[in-house]
Amino acid sequence: MITLNAKKRETKTSGDINRLRLDKFIPGILYGGSEENKKISLSKNSIKNLINLENFFSAILNLEIDGKKEKVIPRDISFDPLSDEPIHIDFIRIIEGAKLVLEIPVKFVNSEKSPGLKKGGVLNIVRRKIELKCPAENIPSELVVDLDNTEIGTSIKISSIKLPENVVPTIQGRDFVVATVASPTVVVEPEKPAEETATEDGTTADTPPDGAEKPTEEGKDQDAKEKDQSKKVAEDKKENKTKK
Repeated sequence: MITLNAKKRETKTSGDINRLRLDKFIPGILYGGSEENKKISLSKNSIKNLINLENFFSAILNLEIDGKKEKVIPRDISFDPLSDEPIHIDFIRIIEGAKLVLEIPVKFVNSEKSPGLKKGGVLNIVRRKIELKCPAENIPSELVVDLDNTEIGTSIKISSIKLPENVVPTIQGRDFVVATVASPTVVVEPEKPAEETATEDGTTADTPPDGAEKPTEEGKDQDAKEKDQSKKVAEDKKENKTKK
């Protein structure tokens, strides 16, 4: 279990808090149970090493304040909108017998043993975290989903995940889906229409060679008339020769 060292703080004004932050400390508060709330401060470096953990908000920590240890869970953290640095953190005491609502991360294991994934299937994750109601003394750090022997079409539901004793999902009344092993998606390109098929010279049937203008309807009619006239002249010449 991770231990964080903290100190009581006596800050009263925003100037006091700003000076605290300039000294690379983060103001915080500890609340919950029958004891009074405590204003505390922690080293920024000690917090920055933890806040990127996936299970940060469900991790049980030892918070040592001036030599006294208390089991706590991070409840909320605020960040500076410009620098994205942590500027305040809240902790809640773990009181035996109390129940907490927490989001617990889901971890998928044995993907290499899944026949469905080996065939090209895709793991479609519906929920990366699941909201659970947990006894304070029995909070899971993560929920494990075993992908061993899963085929394409397998639907993994909350009922297939083993939960710790007295831990229940906040969603009741239905066996909701956590993930599925889906079929691979194949994109098939449509075939080109026959009239767009390219000719050997690289042009299409309706496309004129480079540099040539496509004839208009009027031009086509003119070409047809000229061909008919040439044909008629040729026939007249042939007929005159026959008469001679």
